[in-house]
Amino acid sequence: MSIRVGIYGYGNLGKGVELALKQNPDMTAVGVFTRRAPESVKTVTGLPVFSADDVKDMADKIDVMILCGGSSTDLPKQTPAIAQYFNVVDSFDTHAKIPQHVANVDAAAKAAKKTALVSVGWDPGTFSIARLYAESILPQGKTYTFWGKGVSQGHSDAVRRIDGVADAKQYTIPVENALAAVRNGETPELSTGQKHRRECYVVVKDDADKARIEREIKTMPHYFDEYDTTVYFISQEELNEKHAGLPHGGVVIRNGFTGVGNQTQQSVEYGLRLQSNAEFTASVLVAYARATYRMNQEGAYGCKTVFDVPPAYLSAQSRDELLKTLL
Repeated sequence: MSIRVGIYGYGNLGKGVELALKQNPDMTAVGVFTRRAPESVKTVTGLPVFSADDVKDMADKIDVMILCGGSSTDLPKQTPAIAQYFNVVDSFDTHAKIPQHVANVDAAAKAAKKTALVSVGWDPGTFSIARLYAESILPQGKTYTFWGKGVSQGHSDAVRRIDGVADAKQYTIPVENALAAVRNGETPELSTGQKHRRECYVVVKDDADKARIEREIKTMPHYFDEYDTTVYFISQEELNEKHAGLPHGGVVIRNGFTGVGNQTQQSVEYGLRLQSNAEFTASVLVAYARATYRMNQEGAYGCKTVFDVPPAYLSAQSRDELLKTLL
């Protein structure tokens, strides 16, 4: 049986999900749901487009809904609302607010006997799993996560939501000497701001107050207030020409110790180099949509995270095939 998937939201992430579903023959894209006028949206592969207002009417035609909104204002409302009618997957990435998001979604999903997988992507997501594995195996040590250089979709979206901003891209950039020290096996104490800096390229609307916008960016809690942040105001033409792509990546490094007196040094590193943040994140969401469907079939209702998913549930292969090919 093919798993029927809906796409809620059609920006860069929604388009990435549409393309990722084409690579998974056990899954079928049913259509796109948008807050825009459906007739104004043209999908990459010709999927039908529906109004977001009509989403409840499709409850019996979709097995899993993948939510492609932003974490700052969309997903905190959308995920618990839509989990009343569908199994859902989202990419909520405001780390400090994940516990509250899980609690909000859990109540809605359990009441409806639905399964919701939240904070799915690469961080939070696959990087979270890398941290869990490394810290479980090497309980003595320190874990470091470095992101970039790359475009953060969530942070860029948060900047675009500021009044007076027409468009924006935000880059997360590792502090090179900090990354070099960790890769050298050192275990320094590093604050958030000592590991990364941020650059924002912002296009403003006519007569917008640039000083206010820069101040709102630099003081935004959970996004920029702890970082050395530089804001560049540029034209739409320059943004389109020089910042059109969505590259990203990063590493999780665990420097740990084993043996008598913790004298043996061990290091684990998991890394990503991505030409398209959106397309990779979308591919992770699609794999976890498969797991969401399987878990719901088994009665695992409520809100889950990547920590709760058996790895085999992500794969289209059977358990026997996985034993032969990957174990």
